[in-house]
Amino acid sequence: MDMKRLMTGTIVGGILMYGLGWLIWGTLFNDFFAANAGSATGVGRESGILWATAVGNLALAALYTMAILKAGATSVADGAKVGAITGFLVWLGVDFIHYANTNIDNLTATLADPALELVRTAIVGAGIAMVLAKTAATSSTDY
Repeated sequence: MDMKRLMTGTIVGGILMYGLGWLIWGTLFNDFFAANAGSATGVGRESGILWATAVGNLALAALYTMAILKAGATSVADGAKVGAITGFLVWLGVDFIHYANTNIDNLTATLADPALELVRTAIVGAGIAMVLAKTAATSSTDY
């Protein structure tokens, strides 16, 4: 796998994930998730830890970039499809395991989160595919 393309997709994807995450969860659906919280209290931070959010977004963007590269997605539509499927499955799994073992979210929030992630990761996948299409492969090193 071309490391230049992996890094480019990861950085672009991480930036898109951060911005869309702020828009979706921090702004548009903030009240919805507050209304659908579970019985756990005192678990949210007053203010998030920015560097940890960045690390998480970059790690997920690397996963989506690798999935797009391995799938051979060559168009924005293909990137959106791979991103949406991968993101939905990741977050469906994480959210249900989270729901099974904690009282942070109720079932409504558990179902809504992967649906919103499907939208976010479709957009992220499209962005990654677009930048990868413009980035010529310069090496073929495996990861």
